[in-house]
Amino acid sequence: MDSHHLLQTALVFLLATVIAVPLTKRFRLGAVLGYLLAGVAIGPQLLGLIHDTSGVASIAEFGVVLMLFVIGLELSPQRLWVMRRSVFGTGIAQVLASGLAIGAVAYWLFGLDGKAAFVVGGSLALSSTAFGLQILAERKEAGSAYGRHVFAVLLFQDLAAIPLIAALPLLAASSASHVELLGVLRTIAVIVGVVVGGRYVLRAVFRFVAKADSVEVSTATALLVVMGVAWLMELAGLSATLGAFLAGVLLADSEYRHEMESNIEPFKGLLLGLFFISVGMSMELSLLWHRPGLVLTLLALLLALKSVLLWPLGRWLCGLNRSDTLRLLVLLAAGGEFAFVVLRLAAEQRLLSVAQRDLLMLVIALSMALTPLLVVLAAKALDLRPRQPSREFDTIDTAPPRVIIAGFGRVGQIIARVLRAQGIAFVALEHSADQVDLSRRFGTINLFFGDPARPELLRAAHAATAEVFVLATDDPEANLRTARLVKRQYPHLKIVARARNRQHVFRLLDLGVDDPVRETFHSSLKMTRKTLEALGLSHELAVDRVERFRRYDEDLLQKQALVYDDETKLMQSTRDALVDLQRLFEADAERAAERQRDKGPATPDSPE
Repeated sequence: MDSHHLLQTALVFLLATVIAVPLTKRFRLGAVLGYLLAGVAIGPQLLGLIHDTSGVASIAEFGVVLMLFVIGLELSPQRLWVMRRSVFGTGIAQVLASGLAIGAVAYWLFGLDGKAAFVVGGSLALSSTAFGLQILAERKEAGSAYGRHVFAVLLFQDLAAIPLIAALPLLAASSASHVELLGVLRTIAVIVGVVVGGRYVLRAVFRFVAKADSVEVSTATALLVVMGVAWLMELAGLSATLGAFLAGVLLADSEYRHEMESNIEPFKGLLLGLFFISVGMSMELSLLWHRPGLVLTLLALLLALKSVLLWPLGRWLCGLNRSDTLRLLVLLAAGGEFAFVVLRLAAEQRLLSVAQRDLLMLVIALSMALTPLLVVLAAKALDLRPRQPSREFDTIDTAPPRVIIAGFGRVGQIIARVLRAQGIAFVALEHSADQVDLSRRFGTINLFFGDPARPELLRAAHAATAEVFVLATDDPEANLRTARLVKRQYPHLKIVARARNRQHVFRLLDLGVDDPVRETFHSSLKMTRKTLEALGLSHELAVDRVERFRRYDEDLLQKQALVYDDETKLMQSTRDALVDLQRLFEADAERAAERQRDKGPATPDSPE
């Protein structure tokens, strides 16, 4: 491809993206639908501006590889073990039930052979991680009960896609069983090699690179790791997505996790967008015009079959109410991006014909395009409307501060008053227009109306040069969204975070926020001390008992953060902690009694 043609192709992609994506996001239909429509528009089926769809697809599929790497970064082996019940319980149930049902329909009703039915069932059982996580984030529902189950199912589907892709060459092989056995052994050996090598090599590499203190070198290193492991996997005849996911998991516990995620995110978003554009370009829209009955029947059958299976899954296995089950169903009923990869490879391995592949890819793309519309309809049916700001956000025009305060309620105001008295420059962002107007009546300066979770507002507030970011918002979900954004885009900032309760603390710890401050914990400890003193204990003894409890509870909090997704273990650890604490205080009382006996009879004023 000459440079002129390459430049022209890039301009077409960028122009289509700039037009289509803002339009779909304006109507709250999501960016992914915009990418699909952009691909349809510039592809050979419509305007014909781009003809090399296969060449674009081979580059764009690296976006899926980067997405798997980022998912792996979010999930350490320890975290995966904690989430095993929801991931491997709910996830396995969904994939097996949907895969078997769709495969049976393909085999009995449409006459596909066993191998083709297996591929169709496995690929159509998968849902769109890109769509699901994006919609959850946009609607601020990632931390809800149904949002956590959606994430668990999508995570297992991503894991299930890897062996499904790896199994395609074995399904297509007509060689003897010993050759297949050698392939399995080779697969195991390569995976073990990547895991062992990554455990001892990758972190040493990142420590060496960190000494250079260069963002560009760190970004290049992160891309080198992803591409290198993916290349090794492909050399061994395995899936590049498996290598990317393993690399992410191996680095999930690394101190460089958030920096890597921040560096990879722009490339992932760009290439994933290119992937969906390539999917739109390759859609055989002529099938919709020539065989609309078949296409629409398959589309309705896919959505209906997965919905019927997802309803009892949400109600009984996940324990969700009807409205949450409906929202889970809407997000998971459509097909997903990994199905495109599976179907393309299946056609290359001659497990499916090109016509079958094109028909199924069109059905999956249409089901994904319907997902944002179904989400909006479900929200209207449940009367769940996203909150809109009552007025336009303020324009931030101020000198670079040392501290940024997110949230200007009771907590934020106290922090701001002390900083102002100390002459420390700060900027406060508050999402409530009423709170901003009320505070400004008392002469508060450097307070602006805006959402702290908006990247453009953080840039305007000079987050790049600030030293400390104070998370004082009273909304846990807004708090977590802001923490995630700050950790990714401004990893140098020291975050001081307010937490409503223990669950909120656990999720902040997951994001890498050190030592979140529970908003009622310290005031409760002070009230406990005053209560003990009112009961007759000396001030010193009351302080000692409260301090012992504080240290014990903070240690327990760190231990429970590892198992907070497992309700059974969490409840058991709480019961065990109560027993241990009682024993600790009883032992203190016995030692105090022994000391008192050694001293002689107790005086009337003695608290013991």
